[in-house]
Amino acid sequence: MGFFLGLLGTLGTMVATVLPYWQISAYIGSNIVTAVANMRGLWMECVYQSTGAFQCETYNSMLALPADLQASRALMVISLVLSILAIAISSVGMQCTVCLDGAGTVKSRVAGTGGGLFLASGFLALIPVAWTTHEVVQTFYQPSVPQSMKFEIGECLYVGLASALVTMLGGALLSASCCEDQNGRGRRNGPGYPYPVGGAMTGTGTRMTSQTYRNPASQQGGPNPSRGQTLQALVRSASESSQSTNHNTHRSKKNTGYDITGYV
Repeated sequence: MGFFLGLLGTLGTMVATVLPYWQISAYIGSNIVTAVANMRGLWMECVYQSTGAFQCETYNSMLALPADLQASRALMVISLVLSILAIAISSVGMQCTVCLDGAGTVKSRVAGTGGGLFLASGFLALIPVAWTTHEVVQTFYQPSVPQSMKFEIGECLYVGLASALVTMLGGALLSASCCEDQNGRGRRNGPGYPYPVGGAMTGTGTRMTSQTYRNPASQQGGPNPSRGQTLQALVRSASESSQSTNHNTHRSKKNTGYDITGYV
């Protein structure tokens, strides 16, 4: 969505830059009925006659143009260049393309870079549109300016404003993609890792059995047991320890997904 919004904003910015409908002659006062309509743009000035003739003439000298018109030209051209560069970079960084496949976070960062370029492009296109709109409105309400020299807001200013906002919205969506969590960035262990539920009790039982095997005399209740009783206690403890170990091994095999070495 962010990519297509940026692409749509780029097309609108291109249309607003090329067409001459930035300022249109106002039909007010004695100029209500007229046979000629004047239109001004960044690159040319056109005249439309009631007979149907449409004639345009480009500006002859670039240095002779006003400073605001030269700045508007430069900003719109830079905006288009950044938009084209953003389209190329975003195409590489989107998940639906095979470029940088398997890179993970690199693709999201590339897409975020393209979104930042879209944001910059939309902001640069917004400046001359707002600047020209303010100039047209301010000139229209000046009483010293003749009515035949007053202009109104043209269609290209509306198109340029909408395109700049759409481009910035698309850039914001692409920039947000660089903050998404990618698969494989970090391992999330389940509850009880590395032991399953109930593993602490099993481990305790194993440790208790080991302690009984190592010190069987403490389980007989007598401070000085005889040698025969000690030998019987050793055999009994060894048997219980082997049975407990086999039982724990059988339980660990049932708990799939865990390593039985975690109980040792």
